[in-house]
Amino acid sequence: MIRSSSTPPHVLSVAVSALLHVHLAIFVTACSGSEGRPRSTPTEYAAGDDWPYYHGNPAGTHYSALRDINIHNVQQLKIAWVYDTQDTLGPASTIESNPLIIRGRLFFISPLGRLICLDAATGRERWTFNPRVRQPGGSEHWRRGVSYWTDGRDETIFFTFDHDLYAVDANTGHPIKNFGSHGRVYVGTRVSSPGVVYQNLIIIGGGQSNIRAFDVRTGELRWIFHTIPRPGEFGYDTWPKDAWKSAIGANNWAGMSLDEARGIVFVPLAFPQDFVGVGDGDNLFANCLLALDARTGRRLWHFQTIRHDVWDWDLPAPPTLVRVKRNGKTIDALAQTSKIGFVYVLDRVTGQSLFPLTEQKALPSDIPGVRTAMTQTEPTLPLPFVRRRITAETLTKRTPEAAQAVARQFATLRSRGLWDPPSEQGTVIFPGTSGGAEWGGGAFDPASSVLYVNAIEMPFIVKLRQKSGGGSASTLYLDSCAGCHGEKREGSPPDVPPLVRIGERLTPAQLAAKISAGGAGMPAFPMLAADPAAMSALVTFLENGTDLSVKLPTPDSPKKQAQYVIAELSKFADPDGYPAVSPPWGTLNAINIDTGQYEWRIPFGEYPELAAQGFNNTGSESYGGPIVTAGGLLFIGATSH
Repeated sequence: MIRSSSTPPHVLSVAVSALLHVHLAIFVTACSGSEGRPRSTPTEYAAGDDWPYYHGNPAGTHYSALRDINIHNVQQLKIAWVYDTQDTLGPASTIESNPLIIRGRLFFISPLGRLICLDAATGRERWTFNPRVRQPGGSEHWRRGVSYWTDGRDETIFFTFDHDLYAVDANTGHPIKNFGSHGRVYVGTRVSSPGVVYQNLIIIGGGQSNIRAFDVRTGELRWIFHTIPRPGEFGYDTWPKDAWKSAIGANNWAGMSLDEARGIVFVPLAFPQDFVGVGDGDNLFANCLLALDARTGRRLWHFQTIRHDVWDWDLPAPPTLVRVKRNGKTIDALAQTSKIGFVYVLDRVTGQSLFPLTEQKALPSDIPGVRTAMTQTEPTLPLPFVRRRITAETLTKRTPEAAQAVARQFATLRSRGLWDPPSEQGTVIFPGTSGGAEWGGGAFDPASSVLYVNAIEMPFIVKLRQKSGGGSASTLYLDSCAGCHGEKREGSPPDVPPLVRIGERLTPAQLAAKISAGGAGMPAFPMLAADPAAMSALVTFLENGTDLSVKLPTPDSPKKQAQYVIAELSKFADPDGYPAVSPPWGTLNAINIDTGQYEWRIPFGEYPELAAQGFNNTGSESYGGPIVTAGGLLFIGATSH
């Protein structure tokens, strides 16, 4: 379902077809009267005629200095061309790739992993590179873009497919033979977002708990940073002993941004992939913004947004590099959006917050063996761009029937505010595990110091239960998979795919690979990957329902409290599938980074079928971020999943 924005005063909305099929682009004016204001743009912030980086530039500002399209002529936009990838894989199939445009060529990656080069002016296909020729078993995965490197003569496009990093000639579409093995390097993980290119290095994250830099010419590993520290490394004492051997998470799936002049790469990291956390410590570097020396991988500083996260509130997008005006001075800073609605504004050299921080008391967990942090850090400004608690008074009143159904369910759940941990009873997580902010990130206008962020207000329910403790493939499924895919394997499309008859879609080898490495929103299961017998039994059960007995190992795991697993992880919705909370269900926010104050905030998105009934300005979920231009416009094409 396609969402479009509402139109308050001084905001213009124009819908046109996007470059890639099934998407709709929404164009909104960033402000009124901006056409008369001089706009001087530091080169660090702006994409010029080209868009050669993920999010436009190394700073991740989503800002274009072009002004040919402006508030006076945007109404005249027409479809120039459409290119159909023909990679439709069902209702959940999406294109999330942020295309690069470099000297008239448009590069992007399709849902099935094909690297495609088009003529940007006409949409004519110049070449395609299909890694499936080498790896026929590859599956659909969220692939959000590609990376570009040139020395002024050679030009290379980098992208990942399944467990490999590829280097392809930007002019011919042929693999770079001297890079690794015939154009690819095995990295052992799926990578959602493109890497950062710094000098002769390509720096990537992915599903594993490390950040790595490879030589752009040879593919040789140049440095590695372990995000779950090993003995002797900083932060090792915030995890149980030898946690790095079996714990997962603290990975970079959201991408990175780069201060090219200083050689600093900024890496947002995920939570520990578990709704009970790991051990009793803070779990560095999970939920951290990490600043590394791009040349060596040395840690410069870190800022942890959540200690011992049990909510899946990881950092969802690269930070946006900004400049903050404070007391007559200009400070090189960054703005990091989050799923819980905070924008952390930090000095990019020191990591210090530019707005005061407070320590808020957090609620303890009642799950045996789980010890959550006693306090959590919150910035005083900017104020959160989403609500942080649901009460009986804020539940939906869309219809009497919906209100009654939601109220009955809410009465069975726990909802005590932002830092309320998951429980056996069932806890309302709000914002939900999808945010708040999401992977699209924010857009920064350096002329006005305004950051634009789209936000989601969909609550979730998380319920835990004790492990089944049985010795069969079916209990292994219940403990590992049923929390998301359901006991009957029906899933919750389009967000969670069904597993019924999955043997018709994936071979046993493909299914085992997906369980091992994860993909899209699915976490990896390295413990199963390390036990061929358990993996084989689970795959057989998923393929044909045969319930084989299996003896699970008792690994040297740091998670003594892992006797609890997810019983339910679902959206808290009314019987018709709409959010259980009152609108707005999504917003678009304009925040002045200098002052921390909001310039404006509007509902963003709507449900066409509800709008037809007169239920307007509801907002909706929106995945995909904005672009701001020197022409005084904010462009945002964001869909509901």
